[in-house]
Amino acid sequence: MEILDVMRARRSVRRYTDEPLTDEQLKQIVSAALLAPSGHSKYPCEFIIVKSRELLDKMSRCRKNVAKMLAGAAAAIVVVADKDKSDTFVEDSCVAMMSMELAATSIGVGNCWIQVRNRDAEDDSPSEDYLRGLLDFPKNFACQAILSLGYPAKEPRARELDQLNFDKVHIID
Repeated sequence: MEILDVMRARRSVRRYTDEPLTDEQLKQIVSAALLAPSGHSKYPCEFIIVKSRELLDKMSRCRKNVAKMLAGAAAAIVVVADKDKSDTFVEDSCVAMMSMELAATSIGVGNCWIQVRNRDAEDDSPSEDYLRGLLDFPKNFACQAILSLGYPAKEPRARELDQLNFDKVHIID
């Protein structure tokens, strides 16, 4: 699949089938994150793959009305980053997330980016603290986002290149 085709096909998927993902698929997706560029080659990101049905259900409450799809997901990848290792940990996390979204889409796995940074859980605690309580990652690690994963219950329609808003593009010669 050509990269623009993958980008056109990538849509936020919030409903999944019951079909599990293979360990090889999860390895392919997280490999994309490990291949993602990092500011000053510091690579502060680490990735927590969650397949436990019970834990995914608990994680679905990490955001108010936003993360419910985790309860029905086949898996999730939580992106955490060592704040002490690099001052570009937020940007590096985002690049890793986008790389995983594109990799998942390229192999037919639906996905959705769930923002964690600066958000609150259903119990009104910070989402990061809620997840740290479940996943036990160190205090110096910031949790940026979660990628929910699974086979789409309904195949999303790809975007069309001729419908892109090129009014947002400014060329200076």
